[in-house]
Amino acid sequence: MTQEAKSPTPERFWQVLTGFQMTAALKAAIELGVFTKIAEGNKTAATIASGTGSAERGIRILCDTMTVLGFLTKQGNEYSLADDAALFLDKNSPAYLGSMIDFILGPTQKRGFDDLTNAVRQGGSTVTGDGSVDPESPMWATFARSMTGMMMPSAQKMASELGYEKEVPIKVLDIAAGHGMFGITIAKHYPNAEIYAVDWKVVLTVAQENAEKFGVADRYHKIEGSAFDVDIGDGYDVILVTNFLHHFDIPTCETFLKRCNKALKDDGQVLTLEFIPNEDRISPPGEALFPLVMLAATPAGDAYTLSELTAMLENTGFPRNEHRPMPGMPQHWLVSRK
Repeated sequence: MTQEAKSPTPERFWQVLTGFQMTAALKAAIELGVFTKIAEGNKTAATIASGTGSAERGIRILCDTMTVLGFLTKQGNEYSLADDAALFLDKNSPAYLGSMIDFILGPTQKRGFDDLTNAVRQGGSTVTGDGSVDPESPMWATFARSMTGMMMPSAQKMASELGYEKEVPIKVLDIAAGHGMFGITIAKHYPNAEIYAVDWKVVLTVAQENAEKFGVADRYHKIEGSAFDVDIGDGYDVILVTNFLHHFDIPTCETFLKRCNKALKDDGQVLTLEFIPNEDRISPPGEALFPLVMLAATPAGDAYTLSELTAMLENTGFPRNEHRPMPGMPQHWLVSRK
């Protein structure tokens, strides 16, 4: 007996069309501290409302919504945190990621998607004035402050697999350092590492704060300006290119990578962190959806496939390239050598 084919339904269309409502609900729950209050023992709508200074009706509807979405569980009239919410959305958790809403849902990012139709027509972002490639944009300081937690697993893995003896003196260039945690984590692993961080002045303020917080400020050196034209120095053992290339088209990336080649020691390594979709560009989902972010946010950025990235690196003097996926993360490392 053959199974009857299911008739098409508008369910998927409805889910995507109303996705902004679920995003707004999650944002409200994070801003009100709902997950933190539940973690502290407030289980009912009444006690959560009291703890967050909210109306009980509002909290009941919001918590029910979070339960439908899987962030909470509900037994009778009591709510509890799902495992991922307990780890990532409780402000007292060391793995807290709730601050990401400040960047992901910030005005520049949202405005780019509000004008996505025109971005598609033109092949790139139409947002001007404070876009993602504007050196004066306050967005990058927001990024640096809000995305630190998300980048820590990548930073720790990279530092642990760098491959040097612990006491060896190494000179590290951190391109578009942002929050600074990639270079700072290396400094924590290698007590004789000197870190040189390149970024715009407004962003390096955040990186300096983190360097002081983690006790490596005496080995943390700021280079203010654009990675394309500021004097970045030379003689580096390691150059970090994290979440950078996807903002630009291939010719621009290759121009930049030639600078890296000149600044790197002959036996040095360039570590690139990127979203790398498969060659079909529709898988895996996290990597394959990232080009849409670049379409909305940049004039010509993209998420490049492994073959595209490898070609860029080979064209700029890096014939040896090792791909290192990161299980559980949508990003990948490339380790490149002359």
